[in-house]
Amino acid sequence: MIFKTKTIIPESHRGLLFKNEQFHRVLPAGVHEFFDWKHEYSIETVAVGGAVDSKQLHLIGLHTDAFADHVLSWVTGEDEVGLVYQDGVLKDIKAPAQRGAYWLGQQAIEVRKLDISEDYKLPKSLARLLLSVRQQPLQMSAATAITMSTVAEGHTGFLEVDGEQLGMLESGVHVWWKFNRVIKVQHLDMRLQNMEVNGQEILTKDRVSLRINLSATWQIADAQRVKQALVDHYDFLYRELQLALRAVVSTQTLDELLTDKNLLNKQVQAIVLAKAAEYGLQLKTVGARDIVLPGDMKTILAEVVEAQKTAEANLIRRREETQATRSLHNTAKLMEGNPILLRLKELEVLENITGQIDSLNVYGGLDGVMNDMVKLSDRTKAA
Repeated sequence: MIFKTKTIIPESHRGLLFKNEQFHRVLPAGVHEFFDWKHEYSIETVAVGGAVDSKQLHLIGLHTDAFADHVLSWVTGEDEVGLVYQDGVLKDIKAPAQRGAYWLGQQAIEVRKLDISEDYKLPKSLARLLLSVRQQPLQMSAATAITMSTVAEGHTGFLEVDGEQLGMLESGVHVWWKFNRVIKVQHLDMRLQNMEVNGQEILTKDRVSLRINLSATWQIADAQRVKQALVDHYDFLYRELQLALRAVVSTQTLDELLTDKNLLNKQVQAIVLAKAAEYGLQLKTVGARDIVLPGDMKTILAEVVEAQKTAEANLIRRREETQATRSLHNTAKLMEGNPILLRLKELEVLENITGQIDSLNVYGGLDGVMNDMVKLSDRTKAA
């Protein structure tokens, strides 16, 4: 009896024909008939257009010629990245030192390899594509394949690869392949910045305890020098301002500090300016915002100020009294030889008196009011 086997391979599929469990050949889509009277053959149907799995990849490696017309094999070197394109559209990223294959189907598949041994920064167009992609598996592949750093406007970035500093980065988005290397970027803010040195308890030359709050504006002038010389440039500048403030305050009395606060600012800035410039920092301004006295010293100082103001007020009052007395003396001398002026003064006094009383009893008529009520001199005797 003759045993004839018939099998149908659907479109977009391939058949793997095995004889006695050993790979025999690849069957394309269509109808296939063959004699199998000893039941030696078996067929495994696989879909094409996708990646070959690990089991099938092993077969391809053993039977390269048999699969040559059905698969696209690829291998990446230790310093190569594979970009998988399907009909011209990027679909996946393959890591270095990998191998694989794709079943050939209706869609054109291409694997483009990039050498990343020296040039491991992505072109802007490719970087933009990978940072904005949302399709799987490309999104997952990009997450493991690239690293990025955004250097903000007004900042400078320092690129470090495997612990070695390789250069400075301008503002913008920078993307690299992170295979086979460790990439780090340190950012430095080059803009004008403010620093507050708060609550410094300091003794003056005359042993008065003060709490001073200092404010300073500064910026990085030489980013390369700052990066090489300082571990923490902010902490360095803070401590230099702190030490300079203590040095200046300890050489001045409380009165000197309160009299000219600008002198304190200039002295602190002069001390720190050269030291900061040595390490690539530029100190723009320094100003003592607050000088806070202890409670008992506030009371004493308030009493001193009050006493000073009282003394000033008394001095002004005595000066005014002296001027008033001198004015009265001059007026009296004028009236002494001028009866008309004396009479006008009497009438002025009479007007002031009558304006302050409710009722007035008059004796002797109008003449008595005019002549007898107010007398600044004895006119009868004078006559």
